[in-house]
Amino acid sequence: MRWWLGGAFVAIAALTAVLIATISSRQTGRAVTRDARNLAIGEAVSAGFALGRSQDLSVAARSFARRNGVALFVFARNGKMVASAPLPDLGWPDVPDRGAARESALAGRRFAESFHGGDATVVALPMRHTRSAAALIAYAPRAPAYGTSLSIFRSEVLRVSIWAALAAAFLGLVASGLVTRRLRRIAVAAHAIEQGAFDTPLEPGFPDEIGMLASSVERMRGRLGEAFEQIQAERDRLELLLDRLHEGVIAVDAQLTVQYANASMRSLLPELDPDVPLPDHFGDLPLRAVASSLFRRGAPVSEARMTMPDGATYSLVGIPAASTGLAVLVIADITQNERRQRAEREFVANASHELRTPVSAIASAVEALELGARDVPADRDRFIAVIQRQALRLTRLTSSLLVLARAQTREEGIQLVPVELEPFLERVAAAADQPAAVRVVRNGGGVALAQPDVLEQIVANLVANAVKHAPGTEVVLRSSPDGEDVAIEVADRGPGIPDEVRARVFDRFYAGGSASRDGFGLGLAIARESTAAMGGRLELDSVPGAGTTARVILRRAE
Repeated sequence: MRWWLGGAFVAIAALTAVLIATISSRQTGRAVTRDARNLAIGEAVSAGFALGRSQDLSVAARSFARRNGVALFVFARNGKMVASAPLPDLGWPDVPDRGAARESALAGRRFAESFHGGDATVVALPMRHTRSAAALIAYAPRAPAYGTSLSIFRSEVLRVSIWAALAAAFLGLVASGLVTRRLRRIAVAAHAIEQGAFDTPLEPGFPDEIGMLASSVERMRGRLGEAFEQIQAERDRLELLLDRLHEGVIAVDAQLTVQYANASMRSLLPELDPDVPLPDHFGDLPLRAVASSLFRRGAPVSEARMTMPDGATYSLVGIPAASTGLAVLVIADITQNERRQRAEREFVANASHELRTPVSAIASAVEALELGARDVPADRDRFIAVIQRQALRLTRLTSSLLVLARAQTREEGIQLVPVELEPFLERVAAAADQPAAVRVVRNGGGVALAQPDVLEQIVANLVANAVKHAPGTEVVLRSSPDGEDVAIEVADRGPGIPDEVRARVFDRFYAGGSASRDGFGLGLAIARESTAAMGGRLELDSVPGAGTTARVILRRAE
């Protein structure tokens, strides 16, 4: 730009100089010609006066011509030349348009014309006051001083024009360089913005149009920088959120190329990386088939589900491509949800079965009494004992279900108070069915934040399980600090819990395959939910053949 802009300045300056030189030279030439003609007219008039006072026209004409450098020619009324005073090498035949000049003067009219570009002037005057002469024609070459001055003027104009053109060219190049430099800075800043670099400020400089443009670019840079920072922050937050999701998330383009995969998805499919093709399947889930359907016009949300041989269940949800041109696949491990729903269904079925058993027994005993058993004392006492036993069983079952429901929904409104554990464990051991089989180990104990009645129910339930499942062995109760918490342990030396049973010991109505069903399979479920309601947790460690340790961990009181 600097070159063509500078060249334009040079061309304009040169054209301006040529025009100035031409016009000034032309105007000067015209002025010189006009002055020379006026001077020639004045000399012709002076010559006419001089000849009119002279007795000898020829002598007076030669004297005036020699003195003033003007050729004079005098004519009578009949057009005959009566006197002449030519100049060297300049006679009557050399006078331009001499016929017209003589005719005009003889007719009483003045004639004055310049010839040869203003270098000579012909003036014809009528002579009315001289008897022997009727017309005077003066031929006056331009004075040499005029030509010299005009040549000097023209050379000076040319020299000044050249210098003006050079100065204008220099200033034009400087100005174009400055303009180009400022525009280049704006171009560099715009290129940096295009590349995503917003940390280079742009100084507007002089507050002209280019400065206003630079100011606009600078404001645009600042606003784009803020917008991109906000977008980057939002993207980082979105990526952090997606990476923390337990569900696997994949974004693919129309060519089914992976554009994004979060950490959960990369743990499921380690081969997933950006810019790699989407795998055909994940287990039995058709990834590419589902992703292809998401790019069709009006495509709905797609869903698929599979169950692995190990029992794990996965769901696939496909979200159609929007204006971004990316479709999203979400793979979620719904094994726990499936197990929870199955457990809830089993809970309802088991609860119905457990409630139906004592109710059916009570109804059968009542029916037998009504059919006549009440009239036989032995039968009457036996059926009344059945009704009493089943009623107590029904009462315990409904009470257990109520405690479990309240613990799960946190509706107990449990108020936690400091509980000193060693005296508490002594009371629980004394209240056990076989207190001789329970031993409390004193090792500093500690103070736990708990609800005493709920905690007593939890520990008593664990002690009862240990006594029942480890007969003939000693059950040990102890408590000890555990960092900011305190732990209560119920340990036995019984047969332990098999691995296939341990995963389900906290399930409701699960009795661990025990042949004797004198309970409902709700004890450990109630203990775990009640512990969670107090802000603690229940852990169970068991080694087959080496015993079982149940551990209740609660917050420690100061």
